[in-house]
Amino acid sequence: MARSLFGTDGVRGRANSHPMTAEMALRLGAAAGRYFRRDGKNGHRVVIGKDTRLSCYMIETALTAGLTSTGMNVLLLGPVPTPAVGFLTRSMRADVGIMISASHNPADDNGIKFFGPEGFKLSDEAEAEIEALVGGDITLAQPENIGRVKRIDDGRGRYVEYAKTTFPAGQRLDGLKVVIDCAHGAAYKAAPDVLWELGAEVIPLGVKPDGLNINAGVGSTHVAAAQAAVKKHGADLGISLDGDADRVMIVDETGRVADGDQIMALLAGRWAAQGRLKGGALVATVMSNLGLERFMEGRGLRLERTAVGDRYVVERMRAGGFNLGGEQSGHIVMTDYATTGDGLIAALQVLAAMAETGERASRLAEQFAPVPQLLKNVRYAAGADPLGTAGVQRVIADAEGRLNGSGRVLIRKSGTEPLIRVMAEAEDETVLHEVVDGIVAAVEHAA
Repeated sequence: MARSLFGTDGVRGRANSHPMTAEMALRLGAAAGRYFRRDGKNGHRVVIGKDTRLSCYMIETALTAGLTSTGMNVLLLGPVPTPAVGFLTRSMRADVGIMISASHNPADDNGIKFFGPEGFKLSDEAEAEIEALVGGDITLAQPENIGRVKRIDDGRGRYVEYAKTTFPAGQRLDGLKVVIDCAHGAAYKAAPDVLWELGAEVIPLGVKPDGLNINAGVGSTHVAAAQAAVKKHGADLGISLDGDADRVMIVDETGRVADGDQIMALLAGRWAAQGRLKGGALVATVMSNLGLERFMEGRGLRLERTAVGDRYVVERMRAGGFNLGGEQSGHIVMTDYATTGDGLIAALQVLAAMAETGERASRLAEQFAPVPQLLKNVRYAAGADPLGTAGVQRVIADAEGRLNGSGRVLIRKSGTEPLIRVMAEAEDETVLHEVVDGIVAAVEHAA
């Protein structure tokens, strides 16, 4: 079943523009309510969380109206991280969870993500069915079956308590000075509370949301803010979350940044040594660095690659029985602890390694030497298919032949914009730039 409303991670767009309008949110809520209440019974419930964007009030209200109109009971969590929605959907025995957030995007954007009753993001097939309902006639509940709404005042507290249980029993963070950058987003209260309660000296950053400043110069896509704070305060570690706290970047005491690949390598190596890495494999996307693949192979472990998107990582993890995966961008998925990427819990695993080994972050956060990687985007006209032309295919084939054994080429279309993403890795940076620039030129000519 075709989808046009849902992208790679729910529905997303500029607030008050299609598809992120109050009218569409109402229809999405009604469609989701009809989908999850298709047995016709009463008592179904949905939990809704949100980040700190001004438009979240509008979207939350519209979703609630649509859901209750089809008989769903709504539990409002307020501002909580995306992984908290996954956790609380399952914990509260809800039929569906919804997170209102555009993650690392600017404040003008917003999005709607759906979680099933087990706390995992919905499949493509389920999203397609909901989208089909949006475009049709939605049967509303009888007046006596209209849903009720309740605000859950301790949703954040429940998540804080759970997050602390993922840190090793008996360990504390006493003596560690930690910068936590919450991007003025959904974790602005939860993340500092967890670190403080575990004993760290906490230096908060990006914890004053005003509805318009989420991800503005702070957070995992603007890691320079955390780097500056680490150096200024002489901190042992910097943790940089994004707007909904499902991804993280780590800054060591020298100011050097560890991305998702380095964090996954650290956890995979430790878990394998402890006999905790299920299936002897790590699941990552095609964007993860070739150096990570070599790191895994050097330890007799496997790297399994998926399409870009943490939902595809999770799908492969569940199908293969693996418990660790993620993305270079900082989504770290640990299904022993969470149903989706959780930046805070991933950071706690790094802090646990520091506490248990006594090693500084700079020794732990660089597990392998990355192969030089270059990514460039090429915009193309709507309706065009530059990758389908013989000239572009020939240039790509030549590039792959040139890098055979010493690197790789990855060409893909963006799932949200008319862009061709051209990425390559190679030991020789001169060759790397020549390969990428050659493909970019060919695509531009065809576009």
